[in-house]
Amino acid sequence: MHRDDLKSLFDQQAAGYDRQWEKTAPIRQCLQLLLEPLLAGLPEQAHVLCVGVGTGVEMAHLARRFPGWRFTALDPSGAMLEVSRQRAHAEGFAARCRFHEGYVEDLPTEAAFDAATCFLVSQFIVDVDARAAFFRGIASRLRPGGRLASSDLSADTASPEYAVLLQGWMAMMSGAEVPAEALERMRHAYAHDVGVLPPERVEAILRAGGFALPVRFFQAGLIQAWISQVA
Repeated sequence: MHRDDLKSLFDQQAAGYDRQWEKTAPIRQCLQLLLEPLLAGLPEQAHVLCVGVGTGVEMAHLARRFPGWRFTALDPSGAMLEVSRQRAHAEGFAARCRFHEGYVEDLPTEAAFDAATCFLVSQFIVDVDARAAFFRGIASRLRPGGRLASSDLSADTASPEYAVLLQGWMAMMSGAEVPAEALERMRHAYAHDVGVLPPERVEAILRAGGFALPVRFFQAGLIQAWISQVA
């Protein structure tokens, strides 16, 4: 999907995004629970880059858990970023945040961050080389030893196992009251507009993007997550 089309899609969804996915919150909460100890060794005053911050749910969780951390919230969707900003003000951590509408390459190039998060973002970059370049852009902005927590839709779509996972995933979404037309759009997108790759290929892309030892620490349905470190 073209960048402008993706930005427009998320601009349209921003106001109701959290409400739409409210019933899938246990997936996010489990990821957050497992992520905390993997990031707990960062400095007390760590500066974290949140790539594709969306509505800021994960950033808010980290802000509550680590009250000394500062955040740069990055998203190309101005509407999503505004929801994130409102959340930060409502929860009282906006003073620790900077909000930037745009892409990784729009940020200064110095290595200013101790860690980065990138949840369900890189899957929208279908071209493998461009996806590796995206991660290189993140890696270049992390301090030596900086960590990346990332997640994406990931599966071997050519395998018989994928059909089982996809059926269960769609049934779960239906049970979460995602409209039927939205489910059909998702099914089409997974086949044509989203880079759903086997986990081993995602890990190879992370390595090509400058990250060492990408370790899978979470899977729920089609979502898998990794913790990596700048090589």
